[in-house]
Amino acid sequence: MYEITLSVPEETALALNLTPEKLTEEVLLAAAVKLYELGRLSSGAAANLAGIPRVVFLSKLAEYGVDTFRLTEAELAEDLANA
Repeated sequence: MYEITLSVPEETALALNLTPEKLTEEVLLAAAVKLYELGRLSSGAAANLAGIPRVVFLSKLAEYGVDTFRLTEAELAEDLANA
């Protein structure tokens, strides 16, 4: 496993009202959500990065305004036609 050190201003933790441990969790989750949103990570890989189960990760996406499913309208119509 890689370990990355990230320097965060104390003001950031204070503004977010988070302990260093909770700030770590928040930053990892935010990074995982963004990488998932960009299509760079699958939901499973993003959940692994965030250190949470995939089902929990998928439920957290709404808190960040990220769609759980990334199907276009045409893809959804095709899936429904094939069902």
